[in-house]
Amino acid sequence: MQRTKAELREAILLTRRALSFEEHDREAQALANHLAALVTDAQTVCAYVPVGSEPGSLEVIDSLRRRGVRVLLPVTGSTETTGAPEPLQWGEYRPGELIGARHGLQEPAPPRLGADAIAEASVILVPALAVDHAGVRLGRGAGFYDRSLPLADAAARLIAVVRDDELVDRLPAEPHDVRMTHALTPHNGLVTLG
Repeated sequence: MQRTKAELREAILLTRRALSFEEHDREAQALANHLAALVTDAQTVCAYVPVGSEPGSLEVIDSLRRRGVRVLLPVTGSTETTGAPEPLQWGEYRPGELIGARHGLQEPAPPRLGADAIAEASVILVPALAVDHAGVRLGRGAGFYDRSLPLADAAARLIAVVRDDELVDRLPAEPHDVRMTHALTPHNGLVTLG
């Protein structure tokens, strides 16, 4: 019997919280090394600032920026009337200028770019709890990326950033899910999906 998305989220978050700081840092450094090989200078990359036990680190983003890569970070928002998530807005990353935001996130300081700024990116690093070999991504369930990824350039690489054991055979899929083209893991590097 296949587990529900809620059960999968709970199990993955439990495993992530048990990870030592040292192992998390080793994995983050490995992700940075892999990313350096797949992103060329002068590209635009949509990334995110990892929260808690999410794979990666701020150093991953800083290493891109030092190479002249333009890094856009997400800004969350929701409609005032219903509170439903809207597509992510974006802001250009400037070291030392992150501000605290809802959901415990860190976001770039203003000015903000519109939701369509994602179309400028050739690489989009997407936070994920898991991804399967067909490209189905398990997120946290808020729907921000499901609303944002359809605005990306069709040629952009959509890369789910996960731990090695979070690249799985099969996840439950829904019609609105946007498939990832790749996974990035600490030990296996970039893995083509689909």
